[in-house]
Amino acid sequence: MRKLLLLISIIAVGLVFITRLFYLQIYDQSAYNLFDDNAIRKVYDYPKRGYVFDRNGQLLVANQPSYDVMIIPREVKPLDTLEFCSLLKITKDEFKKKYARSYTYSPRLPSVFVPQLSKEDYAVLQEKMRKFDGFYIQKRSLRDYQTTIGANVLGDIGEVNDLIIQRQPYYKMGDLIGKQGIEISYEKTLRGVKGIKFIQKDRFNRNIGSYKEGIYDTLPQPGKDITITIDAILQEYGERLMQNKRGGIIAIEPSSGEILAMISAPTYNPNDLVGRKRSENFTKLYNDTIAKPLYDRGLQAMYPPGSPFKVLNALISLQEGVISTQDKFSCSMGYRYGNRKMGCHAHHSPANMNLGIYESCNSYFANVYRKIMDKYETPAKGMDAWSNHIRSFGLGNYLNNDLSVGQPGKIPTAKTYNRAYGEKRWYTTFTLSNAIGQGEVLATPIQLANMVAAIGNRGHYFTPHIIKNIEDDTIDSKYLKPKYTTIDKQHFEPIVQGMFDVYSKGTAKYLQVPGIEICGKTGTAENYTKIDSVKTQLTDHSIFVAFAPKDNPKIAIAVFVENGYWGSRFAGKIASLMIEKYINGTISRTDLEDWILTHSLENEYAKPYSGVPFKINGETTLQVIDTNKAANAEREP
Repeated sequence: MRKLLLLISIIAVGLVFITRLFYLQIYDQSAYNLFDDNAIRKVYDYPKRGYVFDRNGQLLVANQPSYDVMIIPREVKPLDTLEFCSLLKITKDEFKKKYARSYTYSPRLPSVFVPQLSKEDYAVLQEKMRKFDGFYIQKRSLRDYQTTIGANVLGDIGEVNDLIIQRQPYYKMGDLIGKQGIEISYEKTLRGVKGIKFIQKDRFNRNIGSYKEGIYDTLPQPGKDITITIDAILQEYGERLMQNKRGGIIAIEPSSGEILAMISAPTYNPNDLVGRKRSENFTKLYNDTIAKPLYDRGLQAMYPPGSPFKVLNALISLQEGVISTQDKFSCSMGYRYGNRKMGCHAHHSPANMNLGIYESCNSYFANVYRKIMDKYETPAKGMDAWSNHIRSFGLGNYLNNDLSVGQPGKIPTAKTYNRAYGEKRWYTTFTLSNAIGQGEVLATPIQLANMVAAIGNRGHYFTPHIIKNIEDDTIDSKYLKPKYTTIDKQHFEPIVQGMFDVYSKGTAKYLQVPGIEICGKTGTAENYTKIDSVKTQLTDHSIFVAFAPKDNPKIAIAVFVENGYWGSRFAGKIASLMIEKYINGTISRTDLEDWILTHSLENEYAKPYSGVPFKINGETTLQVIDTNKAANAEREP
């Protein structure tokens, strides 16, 4: 009986093992991964990438076919190398390097051997591919730009690298991915989803048909078309105005936060980064450290905002209740504090808020700034209260938009000065440059455009964004919700009137556009660099912000022109032209247009200001007492 029991136990255990093994091998696929099976060849089917349209339905980006020669190194057999190299238009040394690189990546996985053949080369090669075992042709789509503008907006696509593949397993060697602009911001929307076919191979590594009759095969899902907020006509016009200049322009629709134009100069043709010439052209653009065409000045360049920043100090002073619109401050060519002087230009004195804005009086805003700070027990508390108000306009942060690059700018707090001078060892006069948008304050053009949109809306703004519509989908709801500043609505009217008077009788008087009520603010920001360890002032930056019309504005704009002298000389003219172009569709101020198109700033980018060097605390600098020294000239016709 014991022998029988032992025999039954052995048979039972054996049956359990056999049954389990049968189940695992025949029925259970949980531990089996098709992608790890060397007997299964994976063939990807790449989807059509989504098209890109401007806000008016103009097609900006389409697709064109591309053909990559792929290699699976371990399947390569002896071949006529010279013939193959001749067909691919590469040298024998290049062949060896490409083969070694592919083998290093993986001897059994496919990778790109020669990318992006032309249609002509593909046609010739296709007929002879049967002679070259281990190689095959993979069809993909390249971008086909229907325009020469908006390179910084549209971006480009390029081949993934090892780091991307490690982070995002969806991508394989040779796949294309958005690299810049909307191509990277909306990569998952535009790319679609790859299809795949599993091909069974025999023991001789020959294809013998679909694996399990194709039950695991999938079809590609095409990318979705998108409509962006850019107005292609306005974008093209802005780029034309910025030829032979450097700077950035951002135009926003205040009622929605939609970006109408996003210009960075110098720029380049987006078609230069398509196909086999992409790598060479990208290297040239990247290595151009003078013009920096790949550097998006509208989103990344942080400049002192200059005089446009003054209107925020006016709003804060009203909100804090430290002055009224009729309070006046005298100005004798500047504002003196201690043994120093903040310079100003000649104008009527004393100045109330309205005159202070449209004449851009430094002395007036220095007094306003001190009133704000002096309301609080300590300069630190005053600074933090002031900083919170400023940040509510979107300055000092990335704005949480859908753009691929950006900079936060800089709005100082009490901690900024505590680190610099020590806690309780600094006073309001240490920070007085903040009153006129200099000092520790930095802003990007998109931040200033957003700021002026908030003013045009009388206290709120929508997060600036570039997506308008996604095919069969909705855009992020955060772009539809207004964000409110810390300033009550009633305080905006006197500021708006002051900005309107900048055009009617102030520093932009000669920039008026017939039939359009424009509210604006000129700005001149000092520009320093170090030359041979000496702090040297270069030609000032020209800045201008505006919105129009005065009520229910359709456009808000910020223009920065590097080394453009003063606000109305370059930036103001460009802003007026852009506003008229968008609202009316035509240009009546052809005098301004002709002037801008015929004036270049290429010779100004390394031209030092002829100041007189002197010493402050042992540091050689330049004596500059007039931070708005060219304001009188802003009245030129």
